[in-house]
Amino acid sequence: MTLDILKYTRRGAIAVMGVAAAALLAGAPAQAKVEGDTITLGSAISLTGKYSSNGLDSQNGYDLAAKRINETGGVKVGGKSYKLKVVYYDDESTPARTAQLLERLIKQDEVKFILGPYSSATTIAAAPVTEKYNVPMIEAEGASRALFNKGYKYLFAVLSTSEQYLASAVSLAAEIAEKNGKKPSDVRVALVFENDAFSLDVRAGVLDDMKKFGMQTVIDDKMPTDLSDISATLTKVKALKPDLLVISGHNKGAVTAARQIKELQVDVPIIAMTHCEGAKIVQQFGASADGYLCPTQWAETLSYSDKYFGSAAEYDKLFKATFEGYTNVPYQAAQASAAVLVWKEALERANSFDTAKVRDAIAATDTMTFYGPIKFSPAGNNVAKPMVLRQIQNGEYVVVAPSKYASHPVEWPRKGK
Repeated sequence: MTLDILKYTRRGAIAVMGVAAAALLAGAPAQAKVEGDTITLGSAISLTGKYSSNGLDSQNGYDLAAKRINETGGVKVGGKSYKLKVVYYDDESTPARTAQLLERLIKQDEVKFILGPYSSATTIAAAPVTEKYNVPMIEAEGASRALFNKGYKYLFAVLSTSEQYLASAVSLAAEIAEKNGKKPSDVRVALVFENDAFSLDVRAGVLDDMKKFGMQTVIDDKMPTDLSDISATLTKVKALKPDLLVISGHNKGAVTAARQIKELQVDVPIIAMTHCEGAKIVQQFGASADGYLCPTQWAETLSYSDKYFGSAAEYDKLFKATFEGYTNVPYQAAQASAAVLVWKEALERANSFDTAKVRDAIAATDTMTFYGPIKFSPAGNNVAKPMVLRQIQNGEYVVVAPSKYASHPVEWPRKGK
């Protein structure tokens, strides 16, 4: 299999890596015409800019699934077996660029099957474009609730939505309070969030769950745009001593938070933070990261499996063997692979390259994967898969909540300093 990457810069120059991409899907908008034995999927994804590390994780996940599918018989449509090929454009972590590049993929390159970009912000920019052209998009990295209240018919997401990310941390804090003879309403919470669609949705979910328990907000701050310094907020956290600190700022925000919590010696008994794995905070900050609670869409210890990758643990092993530098497999990579599996199964069930028929087959998806169950609501979000919460314990990520998925008990208060 050849995986091509077309990277567009703001100057309009094109850097081609690998074999130059051919326009393999052509013809009328309703019929994706395939040349030879290859089906092309297209994605505008963040290979540079502030989301680039997660963008690479997503790209690796897409590539691994395409490779696996091709090695195990490909995609069977109309009695013929086809290989999958993925063409990437670099959206530079800029939503406007995402929209421009998707226009190019669909109108000029005639790619009619789209894999989503990285981040809610770029996916929010992408969805109106794919909808405009009635082109199906299966996305794995846009979790914002704002994607699923617009009535889109061609948008489908394999991941759980963002308001669920840190809600389990609030429930866990309530449980810990009760075990220690306190009321959940005694729990004092500090909130630190990036001012973007994803993180603000995470915040909304946290506030909803705090309200259920009557918890108190002692700090509610937004991160600066460049995500490079939150010391002013952390100084307030250190002075006010909340029981729970919740943070969401994608990879860069997680690195900044972990670094400055260590530098400022901020001691909070429960710290929950998104993007721990993608930010590689264990590798960067060692024992000081112990005790962080990290929401995840997927974990290798979960009992999910499928006929493509086997178990979640087997996917984890294969990913690490395929791509260098991964101590932990980010859930962003796993869910990207799951999106490609949905494409394979939908194309085969549609038994056609007609985009309307394929769209209907995607909408009817009800499947189990190594990543978890996938079933789409009429709005296009996955309603079958839960989030889980992992804690870093002695440098390892272990599932601690919800209790039915837990592999380890939670450590409280956190040990990392």
